[in-house]
Amino acid sequence: MLYPSIDALKSKIDSKYSLVSLAAKRARQMQEQGDEKLQVYVSYKPVGRALEEVAVGVLKKEKQDESTVYEDEV
Repeated sequence: MLYPSIDALKSKIDSKYSLVSLAAKRARQMQEQGDEKLQVYVSYKPVGRALEEVAVGVLKKEKQDESTVYEDEV
C-alpha cells in the first residue's frame, strides 16, 4: 500500500496496533452502513478508505475514560 504512507499515519495515531484496530472497525462500519466521510477516495477497499480518513484527520482515536472499569479488568 503506497497511500497513505505509514509515516503520515503514525503522526496521527500513536501505535500501529491502535491504527489497525481503528481502521478495521471503521472499515466494518463502512461496509455495513455505507456512510463515507470524504468526498473522494483513492482506495477502492474499505480498509484503505478508513486509512485515508485517518491520514486526512477526519477519523481519530477516542480517548478512553480512565475511571471506567471494564469487566475483563476486574
